[in-house]
Amino acid sequence: MPLLDLDKITAGLSRTWAGFLRDWDRTLRSGNYPETTRYNYLLAAAQLARYLAEYSPDPDADAAADDPTEVDRAHVEAFQAWMIETRSAGTALNKHKALQQFFKWLLLDEEEIDRSPMDPVKQPKTPQKLVPVLPDAETTRVLATCKGKAFLQLRDEAIIRLYSTTGARGPTWWRSASQRRAGAPSSTRSYSAGSWRTSCGTLPRRWMPGTRRTRAWSSTRRRASRR
Repeated sequence: MPLLDLDKITAGLSRTWAGFLRDWDRTLRSGNYPETTRYNYLLAAAQLARYLAEYSPDPDADAAADDPTEVDRAHVEAFQAWMIETRSAGTALNKHKALQQFFKWLLLDEEEIDRSPMDPVKQPKTPQKLVPVLPDAETTRVLATCKGKAFLQLRDEAIIRLYSTTGARGPTWWRSASQRRAGAPSSTRSYSAGSWRTSCGTLPRRWMPGTRRTRAWSSTRRRASRR
């Protein structure tokens, strides 16, 4: 079953809103946008329309609920604040970015509006969430399960120590720029390896620095590649 059901997304919207969203989806499809991107874009616009029709405290929101070209800055800011209160700042930020694209399309492609109502609306601030690091005792216990000289054991221990040495998050080998600028202390930085299953089990989120065993594993790999 496809993710994007346009009939479901536009259900209950005015004919004008539904028509614009169908036209926008056609433009997105012609631009080869992924289905997930199209879904998120269209959903944000549809949610704005429903908010204006059902939840907006503004008595003058009826026109905007019927026609997206009547949406103004106050409507968007009220919707954004409602998203923060009922969902989260992160969700509100995603809706903000999607609505930027919608009104940009209305402005540049359709020429239905003279100015985007998103222009004066600021993005919501999202607090940074730091992932607690794994205590050294737990890291040591995980490393103990990798003891041995077999290839898989050496490989897995090298992976663990690599993540510890680099403070990597998934395939990213450095801390994020925002963390570097913030200068967060090492005890609170978000060092995360995600979930990586190995012969040692699922790897935790912080590893110890590399040692002689890591170099031994690298030497084993180099010798094997020469054969």
